Amino acid sequence: METTSFAILFTSIFVANVILAQFLGICAFLGVSKNTKNALGMSSAVAFVMILSSVISWVVYHFFLVPYNLEYLKTIVFILSIASLVQLVEMFMKKYFLALHQSMGVFLPLITTNCAILGVALINIQKDFSFVQSIVNAVGTAIGFAIALILFSCIRERLEDSDVPKSMKNLPIALITASCMSIAIMGFTGMK
Repeated sequence: METTSFAILFTSIFVANVILAQFLGICAFLGVSKNTKNALGMSSAVAFVMILSSVISWVVYHFFLVPYNLEYLKTIVFILSIASLVQLVEMFMKKYFLALHQSMGVFLPLITTNCAILGVALINIQKDFSFVQSIVNAVGTAIGFAIALILFSCIRERLEDSDVPKSMKNLPIALITASCMSIAIMGFTGMK
């Protein structure tokens, strides 16, 4: 039975959420989630890179690596394509969104090593998704990443104004909040 596009989309957003269920991309999740503006910028950049890298990875894998029996090079080739796309995004943001580029700091180049992006490209190949299914999975994963990151940033902004014990401020309460969000998203796993 072939998996429908809706099932792939729903699964990648909720059931197998890249951050809250698969725990990929945690660096950006914790690092850029202190305010919503940065979370929106990072979500947009990650979505762009994730979708384009999935397209490029699928094409390169099926039209270049498989015909020449070079499948073992997929990880290296995928990382190179992701790094190239991140450089394009960084140059674009530096030119047109300088304030956002500066506020994201070191986390923008870290998209290159964001395991969520590489993970999506590898999952598309591992699950033998078609070209359209790969795009749907990348879009769904990007939406799931954005939902988790933006929701978490909103919660963290509210926690800044809350009366949190001194020993729990910043990272400890952020980790507790992230784990509660992860437990909540796990409720969708029964819907497979």
